[in-house]
Amino acid sequence: MGQRDIDVVVFGATSLTGRHVAAYLAQRASELGGLRWAAAVRDGAKAKRVFAAEGVEPPETILAEVGNPSSLRAMASRAIVVLNLVGPYMLYGESVIEACVDAGCHYVDLTGEIPFVRRMNAAFDARARAAGVKIVQVCGVAALPPDLGIALAAEAAAKAGEHLVEVDVESRIVEQPMPPRPSDFLSGGSLQSIVAVAGDPEIDCIVDPGCLVPDPATAQAVRVRSPIRVRPRHRDGAVIAPMAPAAFINPAVIHRAAALRAEEDGKPFTPFAYREGLAMGGSTASLPVRYVVAGALSGIQGLIGMLARAHRPDVGRRVSRFLTQALPGSGYEPARERLEPWRWQMSIRARTSTGREMRVEINADGHPFYCTTARMLAEAGLLLSEAGSTPDRSGCLTPSTALGTRSAGRFARAGLRFSLA
Repeated sequence: MGQRDIDVVVFGATSLTGRHVAAYLAQRASELGGLRWAAAVRDGAKAKRVFAAEGVEPPETILAEVGNPSSLRAMASRAIVVLNLVGPYMLYGESVIEACVDAGCHYVDLTGEIPFVRRMNAAFDARARAAGVKIVQVCGVAALPPDLGIALAAEAAAKAGEHLVEVDVESRIVEQPMPPRPSDFLSGGSLQSIVAVAGDPEIDCIVDPGCLVPDPATAQAVRVRSPIRVRPRHRDGAVIAPMAPAAFINPAVIHRAAALRAEEDGKPFTPFAYREGLAMGGSTASLPVRYVVAGALSGIQGLIGMLARAHRPDVGRRVSRFLTQALPGSGYEPARERLEPWRWQMSIRARTSTGREMRVEINADGHPFYCTTARMLAEAGLLLSEAGSTPDRSGCLTPSTALGTRSAGRFARAGLRFSLA
């Protein structure tokens, strides 16, 4: 990769998140000096208009599209890292991954489509290892912060000769623009990506926390020890709703990361119990309202889980087609001026094999699904492009196994701050 002329390529740079990734890389380029990055788009004229409106001028704009394999190969052959922002990934992602593996180029995306991740692991893990390439999926707010935070806790436990037996993750919105608007939360593109999962023939794996663990016996141990639950609960005055945007993304990634670490260390993998949720605090008077909101979120995700467990792909396809028409598409997105005023936190409470309590606190700035996600994705790309900045691993990896715990401090520049108590 030392002879590549581009460090990081942003593929799909005119999307909502892609524009933020490009803006962040432009800022980092002025700070770092010598950073070589490029935007890859399907429509050069549209890109010129979009970047002018954003006040961003990429050093180079590359024309590439998923329907043109030769353009993908040409893009990947010039880059050390490709950041893929073109979704839904189960429709458009595989050809980009294949081009990167064939060209010996690292690949990073933001997918939360776990059936797609499982297929890519099966298809490309061995090939990526042979090529010395890192395929890093689910590298946004799902699942980089909890994955890297748990890795910090696991590393601290291992230094004391212990291992984790329980992990509890809670996210909390601290500040957001008021009054809330429906478009504040998920863009049309994100909604369509979620809908695509409903029509996937392997939708059953979204309720399987062990579906990304390579060894079948170990995967079964994960299912027994750490089932995915979406029922609302109450703790310390807060109502805990299912994790946003879905409770069916982080668990499989977290358990795969733990299994990969155990494999690398030559130790038996002992699954820990993993639980997560979105904490909604407030006054005692607001408790009924918070339970109603949590119950609604739980009901929606519970129905998705029932659909997954029913093993009825034909029903899933019909639901997916209906929702594709009913829900907003690309172009429906949060207003630009409402993206920065967000503040959010994530608390990771872990208990070790000796009963010791450990805690990792994460504080973040910006809209979690767009601003913070864009910046952390871009920073992950920068880390992967720098020789020696990440562990010497390859294959289909999780964010923590690809980037390593030493990278945690780098994400402060992206508005994501980790602290281990």
